[in-house]
Amino acid sequence: QEQLAESGGGLVQAGDSLRLSCAASRDVWSKYSMAWFRQAIGKEREVVAAISRVNGGTSYADSVRGRFTISRDNAKTALLLQMNNLKPEDTAMYYCAASSRWINRPSRVDYWGQGTQVTVSS
Repeated sequence: QEQLAESGGGLVQAGDSLRLSCAASRDVWSKYSMAWFRQAIGKEREVVAAISRVNGGTSYADSVRGRFTISRDNAKTALLLQMNNLKPEDTAMYYCAASSRWINRPSRVDYWGQGTQVTVSS
């Protein structure tokens, strides 16, 4: 059974916006904190933004703070990532992740989505 499924990636130009969505199973949604990671070719997977299931607290990587917003849509059990003012260096595969613990590194993740590609042209 697929627990997480991302959508919304694509090819955009620098300065454009995209919104990623991650559909979560009800079991994952009710029990886990969630996050978005990304991995560019030749680089390690890094956490972009995280949100707590407990209090809704959020955190962001310095490289995206002020441009990206993570949120939870409880009605749709979906994790969202609004990405504004995209830059070529944002180009990567983006992954949705869930964990029973606060997510600040890949080793804490219990479930991964399959990923969605975001490509930003200059």
